[in-house]
Amino acid sequence: MTEILAAKKQRVLHALACHEQIIVALSGGVDSAVLLGLAVEALGSQSVVAATGVSPSLAAADLADARRVAKQFGVRHLEVATDEIRLPEYRANRGDRCYHCRSELFGVLAGLAQRLGRAVIAYGAVADDAPEERPGMRAADERGVLAPLLDAGVRKEDVRALARSLGLALAEKPAAACLASRLPVGESVTRSALRQVERAEAAVRSLGFEQVRVRHHGPLARLELDEAGIARILQGELRRDVARALRSVGYRFVTVDLDGYRPGGAGLAHEPEA
Repeated sequence: MTEILAAKKQRVLHALACHEQIIVALSGGVDSAVLLGLAVEALGSQSVVAATGVSPSLAAADLADARRVAKQFGVRHLEVATDEIRLPEYRANRGDRCYHCRSELFGVLAGLAQRLGRAVIAYGAVADDAPEERPGMRAADERGVLAPLLDAGVRKEDVRALARSLGLALAEKPAAACLASRLPVGESVTRSALRQVERAEAAVRSLGFEQVRVRHHGPLARLELDEAGIARILQGELRRDVARALRSVGYRFVTVDLDGYRPGGAGLAHEPEA
């Protein structure tokens, strides 16, 4: 670990140690997993609670990862139901979907914090997350939710290094984001679309791909992969296998985006990882 990163880590630990009890919003991604590990290092496992918002937009694989991380650090893990999909503003998906989603989550966690007593809530925003591009950060600010990694200047590459130092099994996990991020801005978020995307991505990953986004455009699936994945899919039979897999979950047309994977996917709603 570099001196710069060690200094950032100490700033995070100091910020966390100022509190008696912390609820970490644990999404199943690397950022929030690192925050959980540092919270345990600062306060001990008895003073840290992991909380995962469970809704149709959370992939089952991410919930499983959240459970593994909580178990690894020996903390109490609460799976709390959130119901953002009931909100017309969330379903409309106009570009501020993340605000309504995070507002729902942090509202539920605020109730949990009240029941626990002196607990504060923290989430895994990092310094790469520009506030003007992350409506969910506004929801966090409104609720007084802490962002210790962000405040300490921790960046994405720092998170990976910290994850390795903490011995996290998911240290190399590709960026994670909620399933609703696969729908273009303006296309309504529905339970059926979220389920279709989840099944599609699971099918592609079962063929050996790691970084996978299936962008949902009605009957068309636009597949984003990393460079290695694009090279693999252009190989004869594998290309046909992927097409068959996506058609098996209900897509009529399958395309591969030659620009590859990128957060937000060109014109889609923002997809924060936490």
